[in-house]
Amino acid sequence: MNVFFRPPKEDDIDQIMQIENAGFTADEAASKTAMMDRIRILSDSFIVAINETDCPIGYVVGPIISKRYLSDDLFESTRPNQPFGGYQSILSLTVAPGYRNCQIGSKLLSVLEQQCRLQNRKGITLTCLESLIPYYKKQGYQLEGLSESQHAGVAWYNMVLELDDTPNEF
Repeated sequence: MNVFFRPPKEDDIDQIMQIENAGFTADEAASKTAMMDRIRILSDSFIVAINETDCPIGYVVGPIISKRYLSDDLFESTRPNQPFGGYQSILSLTVAPGYRNCQIGSKLLSVLEQQCRLQNRKGITLTCLESLIPYYKKQGYQLEGLSESQHAGVAWYNMVLELDDTPNEF
């Protein structure tokens, strides 16, 4: 199976929302309005995996932030990214059910990491459920404890992939 990567397009929204809703609970999932804002505003940190027919089969998205850990306000409003520095956050990484267990999530993380290195990002930061900690550890992320996030009323854990150990002003 060939997988390709590109920025999102506005007409991807319905397929992206199907993937989002299959990957997250109703409380965890982004709304269509929030996702459209991410497509329009964060296209430089939104990577879509597509199949041979240019149909989205997974994606990773998040804004560039100055802090090491995500805060709940990131799920509510979207602001443009700074061109260099800071931390790449991940608000959503998910793959369509029919394409799971095909390493697409790992490939999306790898493409995101390459992009972040080119943009001199300090690291990549995310929160995940306890059940996903082993997955992200396998991808090189370090567990940094329980998050302060109250998103969807569940316990989240901070995971960080360091990309640069030099101070990085934002």
